[in-house]
Amino acid sequence: MSRIDTLRIFTHTVIMIRKVWRHRITDAGQVSIPAEVRDRWGARAVLIEDEGEQIVLRPVSENPIEAIRGLLKGKGRSDISAAEAVRQARIEDNAASDRKWREHQSD
Repeated sequence: MSRIDTLRIFTHTVIMIRKVWRHRITDAGQVSIPAEVRDRWGARAVLIEDEGEQIVLRPVSENPIEAIRGLLKGKGRSDISAAEAVRQARIEDNAASDRKWREHQSD
């Protein structure tokens, strides 16, 4: 690869500077999150994931219901009511159960 090709690739690559902080865990089990990080993510709550060899903090909304509101807008069927959708789902579920029962009986 020529130097020009390398420069072209480099100019299209986004570089994120990774910062690392070292903090003490208090006797109460608390850790301070630096203001720079809190401001960047704009979150007042985090999800703590124990992945075995590492702990991952993920920002989450304080109101998870509000955070997902509108997420499925336009994704569903608007040609039938919710009650009709539930009725159809029950019919499909009953049919699947009947098929499984028949398969089990024929074995």
